[in-house]
Amino acid sequence: MGYERDYAPIPPPVPRWRERLGQYWLLVRGNRPVGWLLLLWPTWWGLWLAAKGVPPWWTLVVFSLGVWLTRAAGCVINDYADRWLDPHVERTKQRPLATGAVSGREALMVFAVLMLAAFALVLTMNRLTVYLSVVGVVLAASYPYLKRYTYLPQVYLGMAFGWGIPMAFAAIRGEVPPVAWLLYIANILWSTGYDTWYAMVDRDDDLRMGSKSTAILFGEMDLVAQGVLYALFAYALFLVGRQAEMGRYYWYALGATLVLVAYEFVVARGRDRAGCFKAFLHNHWIGMVVFAGFALDFALRG
Repeated sequence: MGYERDYAPIPPPVPRWRERLGQYWLLVRGNRPVGWLLLLWPTWWGLWLAAKGVPPWWTLVVFSLGVWLTRAAGCVINDYADRWLDPHVERTKQRPLATGAVSGREALMVFAVLMLAAFALVLTMNRLTVYLSVVGVVLAASYPYLKRYTYLPQVYLGMAFGWGIPMAFAAIRGEVPPVAWLLYIANILWSTGYDTWYAMVDRDDDLRMGSKSTAILFGEMDLVAQGVLYALFAYALFLVGRQAEMGRYYWYALGATLVLVAYEFVVARGRDRAGCFKAFLHNHWIGMVVFAGFALDFALRG
């Protein structure tokens, strides 16, 4: 009489190349697309406003792919700069660099490959766009180190995340007019606001480790400061709409944006980690609604 096995067969080992690619995918936050979308929407704002409608297809491809590549590279260099901090923060302690699954040398190699791929795409654009891209690289590479020295890394993040706006105007119009810089300022205000929600999630850990952020700077006045930032963001979008002579669909979108902002203050009013993180994630919808305002207004003009 035979004996039946009461255990499952051992699965074959995962090939090393597949395991490394999996770790790199986690390193570049491929499993968390919201960061890419928060960078994509303002870039599309700039493209649609510069072109006054749908931009040239290749320009759209270059900027959309470029956004993914630069965001991925930004995540890598951010984790490389924060490898002293991330193991001690609840939200980040499982990241590949924090756990040691990816080495610092590997991370720098991934960063270099991503930035070279993005730069190769930019080289198909005009000279002004190429020059501006160099500034973008400096912003993206230096941002992660600011939290050691200043309480305003969220402002700098807005500068880096919105740099696609002047680049979009440069690529389509060959110049960067005042309305482009006004839209860029609107993005800085918006990015500072949503990244402050993000920083409020980590505030206790950051205080313990000596890291700096606007959440720490604002302290007990954080919700008031957030209200000011989002109000200025809405006013900047109002000025953009007036200067660009946008139509009713844009203004409808701006009204919807105010409703979405109000919702964020409802969910984050208790300042708890879950509420603040939910408010941060919700900004994807704000970016999409503003884009819809630009796109619909240009598409449906008589």
